[in-house]
Formats: sequence, structure tokens, C-alpha cells
Amino acid sequence: LRDRYLHLMMLLPVAYFVIFRYVPMYGVTLAFKEFDIEKGILGSPWVGLKHIRAFLTNPYSYKLIRNTVLLRLWQLALAFPAPIVLALLLNEIRRQRFKRIVQTCSYLPHFISLVVVCGMIISFLASDGPVNSIIRFLGGKPYPWLQRPEWFRPIFVFSEIWQNTGWGSVLYLAALTAINPELYEAAVIDGAGRWQRMWHITLPGIAPTVTIMFLLNMGQMLNVGYQKVLLLYTGATYETADVLGTYIYRRGITGADYGFATAVGLFQSLVGLVFVVGSNWVAKRL
Repeated sequence: LRDRYLHLMMLLPVAYFVIFRYVPMYGVTLAFKEFDIEKGILGSPWVGLKHIRAFLTNPYSYKLIRNTVLLRLWQLALAFPAPIVLALLLNEIRRQRFKRIVQTCSYLPHFISLVVVCGMIISFLASDGPVNSIIRFLGGKPYPWLQRPEWFRPIFVFSEIWQNTGWGSVLYLAALTAINPELYEAAVIDGAGRWQRMWHITLPGIAPTVTIMFLLNMGQMLNVGYQKVLLLYTGATYETADVLGTYIYRRGITGADYGFATAVGLFQSLVGLVFVVGSNWVAKRL
């Protein structure tokens, strides 16, 4: 009874997750059915693993998986460490006013709509956009950035870094505040420099937070945010840009093949579960 108001506050988020996250899980059964809109989910006939076998035996599936994994690895290699680096750099700034200005400027891109961000990217990299205008001014020739498959991943990942690094650093800055200041004082007395304090106190202090965030990212190994891919890719960049999320969208929403799309989505989730369990096992050993 003492915490009854806290329990009441929990009702709304719990209801949200039950209604919008757990109840719809019944729709996963579509992966094993030949969906008939007249019969509904319950009345549609079972087909077992037909859709999953069709996906795994499709030669194009391996290209989709390869594109998704490579794009995710690019994100893990470049976008994942970026908020950590920014948080460490901000932690070293002693002028609080300058620190607040930098934080504010780095947070702002996170609040820009994804559609607007993609529109900005397309405008900046257009044939008559600022980037090509600078190249033309320097004596070069305009380059079709968004029409080249090899440039899709760098454009996608670096735009992710620009948009989300500042906001992602908030979590690590919060973790830094939990480190005991006496550890830094003792290190200074022992003659430790700034780099030594960062390496031996700061990084170990935020290591649990980094590990948890890494595990959560590993669970999204086959999920790279298909909305942004949809807004940026073209027929010319399908070779490197087409991922599982966009394929599910085309087959499920555009093609109305709900059973097959659900099966691919289930496969995507199961692979993510395997990566989470595996990376958690490795993290505990290390």
C-alpha cells in the first residue's frame, strides 16, 4: 500500500506493452499458415514450414542477409562507439558553458524527423546540391552519390552517427556520474595523467553500461532500420541497400503476402535471439 501511487503509474506502460507488444504476438502463427483474408488468422489453413523453406531456398535471400549483416556491422564498428567517445570527450571538458553548448548542438539532430533527415541527405548529395557544387568549384565532376551501390553504406552509417551520437551519449554521461570522484583524486595523487585516469577509471566505470548496450545492439543484428533504407535506396543501389526489412515490407505490405512476410520476420527475430544469447555468453566469460 505504501507504493500504491507508483504502482498506479506503472499501469499505463504495462497496459501499453501488453496490448501492443504481447497480444499481437499471436499473429506470428501467420508464419505457419496460408493466410486467407476471408477466413482470418484462426480459419486459415496450416502449411507448416513452407514459407520459411521458400525463403531459405531462395537465392536472393542470401544477398538480403549479407546486406543486412554488413550494414549492421558497419553500424557496430562506427556508430556504436561514437556516443562513447563523445561522452568521454565531454567528460574531459572543464568549461561548463562550452560543454552545454556542445551537448545541445549534438542532441539537436536526434529530434529531426527521419523523413526530413533523408530529404536533407538527398538534397545535399543531389547533382546540383552543395556537395557536388563544392566538387565542381574545385574543378571536379559531379558524382551521383545516391546512385552508386558502394556509397550507400557509408552514407547510411555516417548519417546515423550525425543524427544519434549526441543523444546516445546521454546514457554514458549518466553512467560517468556514478563513478566515485575519490578514485580520480587518488589517481591524481599517485601521479596518473588524464589518459591514465580515463583508461583505468573512466572506461572500467562505464564498462557494464557499454556491455548492456552492446548486447541490445547484437539483438538487432538483422534489423537496421528499414524506414531509412526505404527513403534512401533506389533501383540502382539494390545490390547493397536491399535488406530484410525492406524485403518484408515489399512482400507483406505491397505484395499482401502476409504469411511469407511474417515467416521472414520470425526468422529475423530468431537470429537476433541467437546473437543476444551468444554475445551475452561471451560477455560473461570476458
